[in-house]
Amino acid sequence: MRQGFIFDLDGTLADTMPAHYRAWMVIAARYGLVFPEDRFYGLGGVPTAKIAAMLVAESGKDLDPMQVAREKEQAYADGLDEPGAIRPIPAVIQIARQHRDSGAGPLAVASGSVRRLIDRTLLQLGITDWFTAVVSAEDTTRHKPEPDVFLEAARRIGVPADACIVYEDTDIGLEAARRAGMRPVDVRALYPGFKAAGS
Repeated sequence: MRQGFIFDLDGTLADTMPAHYRAWMVIAARYGLVFPEDRFYGLGGVPTAKIAAMLVAESGKDLDPMQVAREKEQAYADGLDEPGAIRPIPAVIQIARQHRDSGAGPLAVASGSVRRLIDRTLLQLGITDWFTAVVSAEDTTRHKPEPDVFLEAARRIGVPADACIVYEDTDIGLEAARRAGMRPVDVRALYPGFKAAGS
């Protein structure tokens, strides 16, 4: 049976989580929001807009969550020009390369990030053409731990859900893969020194 190989992006293929957290700290300081680092890592895979809505609601401040989310994404994008902002995670990149070279089935990216940032990250990693499909936060109405992003990726690559393997770095993402009926692989076991707090 032909298989499908679906990869999360931030924290799985690319070590971008510290850059995302730095961007959140800029916005938290700007608006007086509270977002501890361990909570940030525990929400890995949750779209920025959803996190912004939670933080704004908890703050009790009269803020537009979508504006907060847009400013966070812009702060992240602005920081990508800094050296080392996007680094590959070699162990997972090697897995993706092996699957691509084996011809066992198509590869997809399924991420809670927005498309323009996904495209920029894949471009900087030099792996854009490895993936038959890329599914972003804009492509589904429900997000991890709901299975929709993975199910949409499977649909786009034309592989049944039960024939897909999902590579993820967060508990939320692994739960989404299980709900999709796919085989989850926790990549955190593949590389040492990962920021594991709450993730």
